[in-house]
Amino acid sequence: VHSNVSQGCQGGCATCSDYNGCLSCKPRLFFVLERIGMKQIGVCLSSCPSGYYGTRYPDINKCAKCKADCDTCFTRNFCTKCKSGFYLYSGKCLEKCPDGLEANNHTMECTGIVHCEASEWSPWSPCTKKGKTCGFKRGNEVRVREIVQHPSARGNPCPATSESRKCIVQRKRCQKEGKGKKNREEKRKKSSKEESKETKQENKGRAARRQNREQRENKNKTQPKKRKAPNKEPNTAPIDTAH
Repeated sequence: VHSNVSQGCQGGCATCSDYNGCLSCKPRLFFVLERIGMKQIGVCLSSCPSGYYGTRYPDINKCAKCKADCDTCFTRNFCTKCKSGFYLYSGKCLEKCPDGLEANNHTMECTGIVHCEASEWSPWSPCTKKGKTCGFKRGNEVRVREIVQHPSARGNPCPATSESRKCIVQRKRCQKEGKGKKNREEKRKKSSKEESKETKQENKGRAARRQNREQRENKNKTQPKKRKAPNKEPNTAPIDTAH
């Protein structure tokens, strides 16, 4: 480092030189050496760049390089992200994962092996044949289950999710669709007839009551009215008292 020190420093430098850049940093900033060709200059940053980790000291905060296989690190011995071709495990970068673990090429980490898990079997379905539950004696019944945990690359594969077996049922005739429709039609007609019968009886009763009312009105019209007897006025002639 040249002995001459510049006074007008910029970019967070507390002291600097024209040849070596920053010599010290302002409080809370990190000092790091950057290589430009064959030359190194000092710079002051608010955080350490990728491939470096920061260490704070009473007189200076410095950025130091991570290990060669580590892309980012928390300390020199604890990596947080590995370079290409390495897998992260417990802060270390490994070319091959330990036994019992597998390499995750998506996260580039060593993770535990996950085996497939399936749910319990469902109850057996009704015995059917060609989609029908009648008209046969021997058919098939089915039960299913779901996959609740899919396996990782080295995990145990998933089992079958459905099973089928032969079944025997008491043979019964299938009700024809036309017959069922006919029965429904007959019920509808029967109900309609009963309603029609009730309506006819009600109309008949109304007609009889109306006819009786009309007969009474006609009878009252044809019968002569009784005349009232005239009121007899009392004899008010004067009595002759001369004789």
